[in-house]
Amino acid sequence: MKVVVYGICKDESQFVDRWMDSMEEADQVVVLDTGSQDDTVEKLRRRGAVVEQEIIQPWRFDTARNRSMALIPADADVCVCTDLDEAFHPGWRAALERAWTPDATQGRYRYTWSFQPDGREGVVFYPEKIHRNGGFRWVGPVHEVLRYQGPQREKIITLPGVQLDHRADPQKSRSQYLPLLELAVAEEPENDRSAHYLGREYMFHGMWRKSIAQLQRHLTLKSARWADERCASMRYIARDYVALEDKAQALVWLLRAAAEAPYLREPWVELGHLLYSLKDWAGVCFAIDRALAITQRPTSYVCEEKPWGSLPYDLRSVARYHLGLVEQAYQDAVAAQALDPQDQRIQGNVRLLAEKTGRTG
Repeated sequence: MKVVVYGICKDESQFVDRWMDSMEEADQVVVLDTGSQDDTVEKLRRRGAVVEQEIIQPWRFDTARNRSMALIPADADVCVCTDLDEAFHPGWRAALERAWTPDATQGRYRYTWSFQPDGREGVVFYPEKIHRNGGFRWVGPVHEVLRYQGPQREKIITLPGVQLDHRADPQKSRSQYLPLLELAVAEEPENDRSAHYLGREYMFHGMWRKSIAQLQRHLTLKSARWADERCASMRYIARDYVALEDKAQALVWLLRAAAEAPYLREPWVELGHLLYSLKDWAGVCFAIDRALAITQRPTSYVCEEKPWGSLPYDLRSVARYHLGLVEQAYQDAVAAQALDPQDQRIQGNVRLLAEKTGRTG
């Protein structure tokens, strides 16, 4: 089958070679450049990409992606949408061909969105930006999604062995996200996804009251039925209240979040963290016990890094120490250190608890 990679870019010269190295397993690469002032276009063309240039005014991500998708030749079978700050692991094409079926419309693959300073994975989830040619359109000014409009029944398959890494430029501004999300909500007030994202963006900008109002509105929408995302809205409301120094309300919302999606670690660890700040040591142990009983990491974007790292063991270690459970506290500290061996505070806790349990002279 013919596989074509497509994408959009602007001033991303630093990523061109890594991206093209990764995408060379495709039959063709097509790119829409939206106004680069550096040598991005020249470098892409030297590496064999087909590049067209167009200024999108007013800027919308869905418009740009639809323009880039229009560059895909008609004889392509499978289309792969990636950004220039992403790279596949070698062998992705063979893995794609092994899993793809004639009736598939989209493919889900493993995506590492962020990495920790020591190189370990951070946030991991499974997007669906590999799709058949034709019948799709990108929708949404920002946080755009593929909408299937084809004649056949939609079928999304999983693509084992396809791994895409995201290594973003930390200096790149996301200032355009807020007005675009406000536009998205204005265009579709009943779109639960846009409401959730806008509430989260208000939180990112420290607009606590606006965030609370928007996230609460999200929870009232009839289409807001996905428990994972509802749980995330409740957790973000709790963070807003913590920022407003109202931990009582934060506690209410975290209890609601845990009840909404008790199968996720995220609400339990966040609840444990809040109870830690309140010095409710028994409460910390209860919440973290519930968190660590969950061993299946979710595949959706609401999965966060910290609940799957050292934090839950670290919190419970301190709580158990205050409860006089020194041996158990030591075991948790060792587990936390194994997950974050560079953290000097955790190292200090391990040494202290080793002495307390008679493991050192």
